[in-house]
Amino acid sequence: MIDAAFARTMARYNTWQNKNIYTAADSLGPAERNAGRGAFFGSIHGTLSHLLWGDQMWMSRFSTCPKPDVGIGESASYVVDWGELVERRQALDVEIQTWADGLSSEWLSGHLEWYSGAAQKHLRHECALLVAHFFNHQTHHRGQVHAMLTAAGAKPGDTDLMLLDA
Repeated sequence: MIDAAFARTMARYNTWQNKNIYTAADSLGPAERNAGRGAFFGSIHGTLSHLLWGDQMWMSRFSTCPKPDVGIGESASYVVDWGELVERRQALDVEIQTWADGLSSEWLSGHLEWYSGAAQKHLRHECALLVAHFFNHQTHHRGQVHAMLTAAGAKPGDTDLMLLDA
C-alpha cells in the first residue's frame, strides 16, 4: 500500500500546504474567516479547527500526542482564537513530520485498534491504510478551505504535489 518514504513526503506536503492555506487565510479579516460559507464545518476557521482536531486525534492514535479534549461535534470550535489556531497548527505539523521521519515498515504493516467516537464502535485496520486516510483527510479539508478562500478573494498558492520541492 504505502511505505515510510510516502508518509515522510506527505508530512512535508502537509506542512507546505498548511503554510499556504494559513497564509491566504491570514490575508482575510476575522469576520471573513468566520463567515458561514455552506461547508460541512461552516467557515474557513471552523474547517481549519476541525482539521487540527482530526490531525491531533489521529496522532494520538499513532504516537504520544495528546487526544483532543472535545468530540467531533465540537471540532469546528475546538480552537476559537486565530492566533492560537495558527500556533497549534505549526506545532502539530512539526510533530507530524517528526513522527513520519521515525516511521518503520514494521509499524506500517501492523494493525491499530481503537474506539471511534464518530462511528460509535471499535475499529481495527492496517496502519498503512490509516496513515493513507490521515493524509487524504487533510487534503480533502484543505481543498474545501481552498475553495472558500478563493471565493472570499484570497489567493492561495500552488497545491500540486509535484511542486513540493520545486
